[in-house]
Amino acid sequence: MNEDGAVQEQARRPRTWILPPAPYAAALLLGWWLDRYALALPCNLGVATRPLGWLSVAIGLLLFAATLVTLARHRTTVNPYKAASALCTSGPFRFSRNPIYLGDWFLLAGLSLLLGTWWPPLCAPLVWAALHFGVIRHEEQHLEARFGESYRAYKARVRRWI
Repeated sequence: MNEDGAVQEQARRPRTWILPPAPYAAALLLGWWLDRYALALPCNLGVATRPLGWLSVAIGLLLFAATLVTLARHRTTVNPYKAASALCTSGPFRFSRNPIYLGDWFLLAGLSLLLGTWWPPLCAPLVWAALHFGVIRHEEQHLEARFGESYRAYKARVRRWI
């Protein structure tokens, strides 16, 4: 396939390799299993552990909900395997190009606190690599192929995470 064909294919849909929540879920399940059956790494921040865990979960869920509302207002998809029909730059997209994935990080941290284990955060580099190479890189290529200079300007203004 020549370069023009590759760009056209990227504009058609992202070539996402994995379902984005999967690495987070894998880290939580692996962390829980390791803590329970292999080597416990207790996470105890005193009386603040549970409240901080719930706060982090709430922040993650709020980011997710706000992002879904923004995507719905722009009539574009949340599905990482389908083409974006609009470039979202409002709502949580004003401060993060990946607000759902950022919310997922808050969920991972909060659930780790609630489970009482350090294992899921220790899996964070693997989660990051899976997201970066299996999802985000492909989504960014798709958005650049589809929206061109508008996306490049947005990318220059807004950081990937925060």
